[in-house]
Amino acid sequence: MEKKRHNYKHLKIWKLGVEIVDDVFDLISQFPKDEKFGIISQISRCSISIPSNIAEGSSRTSKSFSHFIDIALGSSFELGTQLIIAQKRNYITEENLTIIEEKITEFQKMTMSFQNNLK
Repeated sequence: MEKKRHNYKHLKIWKLGVEIVDDVFDLISQFPKDEKFGIISQISRCSISIPSNIAEGSSRTSKSFSHFIDIALGSSFELGTQLIIAQKRNYITEENLTIIEEKITEFQKMTMSFQNNLK
């Protein structure tokens, strides 16, 4: 079994994940305050999950790391859905949604490619 470990701070997928979190926090800072325990909480948790799972999984074997990558990918799809809901509630503009969706899609493509190379 392969024992190679990855330095998550050098991974492009982790860096992009952190960038997405930063962008998301800029967006949710404009949401209505009464959403603090609703969609704001959900969006912040799933966005933070993306780079966090990459970081945690990077210390594991490739097989285990792949599982953490799956979780990060799932969180990215969840985030996309939450942001669509936020746009439909007029909490973010369609333009801002498009910008962040492009980053999420880029993350997903890069991450799936990375994961395929782990196997």
